Amino acid sequence: MPKILTASQAAGYRRDGFVAPVRVMRETEAAAYRQRFEAYEAANGGWYEYSRGQKIHLLQTWAAELVLHPRILDAVEDTLGPDIMCWGSSLFVKEPETTSFVSWHQDSTYWGLSKPNVVTAWVALSPATLESGCMKIVPGTHAWEQIPHADTLSKENLLTRGQEIAVDVDEAQAVAMPLRPGEISIHHIRTVHGSNPNGSNDRRIGYAIRYISPDVAQINASDDSALLCRGEDSHGNFIHETPPVADMDAAALAEHARIMKLRAGVLYKGVAGKPAHTQV
Repeated sequence: MPKILTASQAAGYRRDGFVAPVRVMRETEAAAYRQRFEAYEAANGGWYEYSRGQKIHLLQTWAAELVLHPRILDAVEDTLGPDIMCWGSSLFVKEPETTSFVSWHQDSTYWGLSKPNVVTAWVALSPATLESGCMKIVPGTHAWEQIPHADTLSKENLLTRGQEIAVDVDEAQAVAMPLRPGEISIHHIRTVHGSNPNGSNDRRIGYAIRYISPDVAQINASDDSALLCRGEDSHGNFIHETPPVADMDAAALAEHARIMKLRAGVLYKGVAGKPAHTQV
């Protein structure tokens, strides 16, 4: 029996490759997480590298709490199974009335993961509406094989390499996934998705958490790492991570620097030019 999804939602995920919205916390709790993020952002210069980049759950306690949030893990378990590891996490922030967007893509393109037993839980920390550029997704595309992508290196594209699918996408088939703060969407690693610019007067803040099952391995590098969130790791394919004791503590910074050096080699493998961002 599903832990948090309804039977209809669980069936919809298997059929369509995504499920949304799923309420995992009250709006007031989501607002508190947003406040903790924005307080750090306001107090520290150079926030882009650490707070908008990869694996911020190794640097910020609020991010680690969300990765390990029981109701988020319940929803993930309903789609991925009882043994869950976090392979990555990053913020997607679209400022008000700006042109930043996310092109049509599959998450699986440059991650170097051996199997598609991978889902993203996208946590809304602010309203994600049609006006603010909520995620759009093409149902059923999780059943596709890996599609060729082209690197654009566009600075307005929030993806690592500005990658976009090198085939036409029928936008008439796309489904919008608006979310309220405290709601999440879950999508499969191969599901085609993207999002438009934010035309609203508020930031659109989403925290994307990448969960894998332990039988997944990294094929483009050795010594990749992941955080065991629930269940058991019976495969040992990843070095186990430890959440930070305090925000930006010395041990966390050192481990994060090591992991990011390795990750850069995975995510930017074969890229021609300078990557526009540190996200995926």
